[in-house]
Amino acid sequence: MSSGAVLRITSTAALAGLSLAGCVTPAQFLDSKQPMAVKTAVTRAQFEMSCPTAAGEVLSREVIQPAIQGPWVGGVQRAEYTVGVSGCDKKMVLTVICPDGGEGCFATGAGQ
Repeated sequence: MSSGAVLRITSTAALAGLSLAGCVTPAQFLDSKQPMAVKTAVTRAQFEMSCPTAAGEVLSREVIQPAIQGPWVGGVQRAEYTVGVSGCDKKMVLTVICPDGGEGCFATGAGQ
């Protein structure tokens, strides 16, 4: 197989992947990641606050596009949530990031 044929196959596969990724609306993407985001924030806050009964709620959410995008370079789209967690007379706000294509999320920016 020539290098030109390999390039065409690779380009076609990349375009097909981009087309499939476009089938999900931003709201659907955010909805699909939200349960894991809340669970991630609540688990971290329960530990940091020493409060196993703490509960969380989403304060805001948005889709963050990759910093670098182009025909040959691409990053990972991310869902970003601001989650408020409260319990045991304490409150905490965490930012939770959930990368597209991944099964997990991570919490950052703890602050009371």
